Amino acid sequence: MPQRFNPAQFERELRAAQRRAQQNLQRQVNAYNRELDRVNRENKRRADDYNRKVASHNQKVIDDYNRKVASHNQKVIDDYNRDVARANAHNRRVDAQNAATVSELNRRLGSAPAQGPRYTGGEQELADRVHSAVTALDDREYDAFLGYARIDGTEVEEALRVELEHLGAAVWFDAVTIHPGKSQALQMDRGLRSARCGIALLTPAYPTGRFWTERELGALLHKETLIPVLHGVTFDDVAQYSGILPDLAGFETSRDSIPTIAEKIAAAILPRG
Repeated sequence: MPQRFNPAQFERELRAAQRRAQQNLQRQVNAYNRELDRVNRENKRRADDYNRKVASHNQKVIDDYNRKVASHNQKVIDDYNRDVARANAHNRRVDAQNAATVSELNRRLGSAPAQGPRYTGGEQELADRVHSAVTALDDREYDAFLGYARIDGTEVEEALRVELEHLGAAVWFDAVTIHPGKSQALQMDRGLRSARCGIALLTPAYPTGRFWTERELGALLHKETLIPVLHGVTFDDVAQYSGILPDLAGFETSRDSIPTIAEKIAAAILPRG
């Protein structure tokens, strides 16, 4: 005999099946969430490990770079300090040499005139005037600008320059200081500005000759720091050239030797002890 449908029993079984399905679904969701949490924790661990490695690498790169920069900077500072120390030592030696030279010149020219070169009245006035003028100037790169005519003054110029440099004077002259390829006019103007005084070596070709000598004389004339040196010409000769040297004061190779003239000039342009 067929069993009769029991609605109450069916309802109970349906609710039981739903509970089981819901519990099974919840277990699956819980399992998925646990796996998801595990995966997230693992990914975070790996990311943290990677970030630590990257940070460590970057810090190492930065530390290596900083050490190299610090080492380079220290080397630059050490090299600079050594250069400064060498320059200071050189300057002390030069100052001592200059002081000794000037002291000897002063001794010979002042305290014992009979043993050294003697000045004429005009030469003494010129030397005193130039010394007073250069003493009032600020420091310059050169002690003297030496102008001359190459056509007939090169030999005397070289001899005078060598003697002056031997006595401790820094001399600007075009054979060494003029650089090819650059404006000679600008370079000579710079030489005139960078020297404490000007020496005009007046030879027969100088007052009658060239553009450069005229340019030099134009910058030097009527300055308190002009020192004329006459070679092969007289004051009467140069007085005919545009009225230069109105006071007719200067040194003459016909009167003194080049070493003696150099001593007189050095005593006028170098600091006195």
